[in-house]
Amino acid sequence: MAWGKRKDLLGIEDLSRDEMESILDTAESFKEVSLREIKKVPTLRGTTIVNLFLEPSTRTRTSFELAGKRLSADVINVSAASSSLLKGESLKDMAWNIEAMNTDILVVRHSAAGAAQFLSRVLGCSVINGGDGAHEHPTQALLDLFSIRERKKQIEGLTVTIIGDIAHSRVALSNILALQKMGAHVRIAGPATMIPLGVASLGVEVTYDMDAAIEGADVIMMLRIQKERQGGHLFPSIREYATHFGLNQRRLRGAKKDLLIMHPGPINRGVEISPEVADGPYSIILDQVTNGVAVRMAILFLYSGAAQ
Repeated sequence: MAWGKRKDLLGIEDLSRDEMESILDTAESFKEVSLREIKKVPTLRGTTIVNLFLEPSTRTRTSFELAGKRLSADVINVSAASSSLLKGESLKDMAWNIEAMNTDILVVRHSAAGAAQFLSRVLGCSVINGGDGAHEHPTQALLDLFSIRERKKQIEGLTVTIIGDIAHSRVALSNILALQKMGAHVRIAGPATMIPLGVASLGVEVTYDMDAAIEGADVIMMLRIQKERQGGHLFPSIREYATHFGLNQRRLRGAKKDLLIMHPGPINRGVEISPEVADGPYSIILDQVTNGVAVRMAILFLYSGAAQ
């Protein structure tokens, strides 16, 4: 089964603006379910979803699990530590065995870019990319769009600044693609060692100055330093990084009064963002987490074929 002609959600690059808006509209209708006393609807009863998370995850895995269960699907979680990968089984063989148990949807997170695409070619069930290496994280970008649209009512014409480790962040790439398709102006900032060569060819504005990055922004999205993907030391010290690229109250003195501050998590408080800002009036970080369940409910619903 598939949503329209699409069997898999592999990246924002594959989606049109109309498709993204359809996902956001569907998520809006599902958000109400999580506010009920009994947080469940029978929409995907009889559907089997396997969350294959071969990298650590709290928010994404938990929200996919909650999303599936709130739709009444059967949800199974598989981690690297509990899988047969430790016994030498290949990713392909493991995925084939999971599919052989009549799995309908496989949500996969993997450290290798392209892992979800590879599995989509060898499996008949729907494959949802829960994050592949430094490539893409499409469901995070979609929940970020949802969170912005919920507050701002539209995305077209907004200036969105993404600050931090752009080069190693799958969230950054997915958001750049998604925001531009929705008509936003995207600005990126960070140390020169964390800005990919040639990124300006994507149509983004590039700056290495925090004050310039913040000026006039409607939304600021802070990113975690991806130490696990860096091949070496890309900045002198955590303290220096926080001094030059950390978001704190002093830097926000000239910001717009209706500014939104976002972070995909996990947060390193005092490094990329101060506690006062993370917990302050501009922050919608916890809203992002809440909205992640609704958006992933929409994605599971659409890609299960239940919408047809």
